[in-house]
Amino acid sequence: MAKLAFLGLGVMGYPMARHLAKKGGHEVTVYNRTAARAARWVAECGGRSANSPREAAAGAEMVMMCVGNDDDVRSVVYGAEGALAGMAPGTILVDHTTASAALARELHASCRERGIGFVDAPVSGGQSGAENGQLSIMCGGEPADFERARPVLESYAKTCARIGGPGAGQLTKMVNQICIAGLLQGLAEGIAFAQRAGLDVEKVIGVISKGAAQSWQMDNRWQAMAEVKFDGFGFAVDWMRKDLAICLDEARRNGARLPVAALVDQFYAQVQARGGGRWDTSSLAHLLARD
Repeated sequence: MAKLAFLGLGVMGYPMARHLAKKGGHEVTVYNRTAARAARWVAECGGRSANSPREAAAGAEMVMMCVGNDDDVRSVVYGAEGALAGMAPGTILVDHTTASAALARELHASCRERGIGFVDAPVSGGQSGAENGQLSIMCGGEPADFERARPVLESYAKTCARIGGPGAGQLTKMVNQICIAGLLQGLAEGIAFAQRAGLDVEKVIGVISKGAAQSWQMDNRWQAMAEVKFDGFGFAVDWMRKDLAICLDEARRNGARLPVAALVDQFYAQVQARGGGRWDTSSLAHLLARD
């Protein structure tokens, strides 16, 4: 059992922290900007809540965080009430936020100055993966820091791997999002084509999902696309556009060409214009649906 802190109890962080307490058996202190949500977590899972990241991190062997973007990460890490102010040398900070690789390298350097380990560890698997403890965790950082963190992270992981040095986890998550964007657009177009051709979409998917076209997105998102229903589940368009912006910004730096990702990002902008910012990413089908 370890003494841990978890910062950020959103749709991903809430169940991840719960797995640490209930499956891992760890002593967990949580912090959330909305204190009522932290109080609800404590009532459900035990442990305790803190009034600031610094208070949550004080005495913790590891501090995990899962917040919104680069600015959110900096707001909970730095400053007089930030996590680093409460962490002792020899502890480890783990960032599960999908953020920039530049931020990961910055955090690694800031932690190293204080004798603190750092692992950038974005996740894939969505809300269902977090709820079921079946996330894929892609990590960057020093080998020794990763090996110390891995047994704890396995509380909510299906797979947890170190890809390389600081920032490698975030870069790998960018690859993940680039691939998903193309898969979702292809699936949306395929289903729209099948419908206009007068085919039974369920039968079509039943066949092609057993062949080379199969993917997690096909298995889990085809029905929402066919029914044009995108509320109440999954990964929001607003979040996907945030992630694609990170990918496109990194590509401008490293010279990679991302024509499909850039196009799909614009399609998502059209979905947002239709009021679908909180719809699931399968809502690309909304742009192709029959009137």
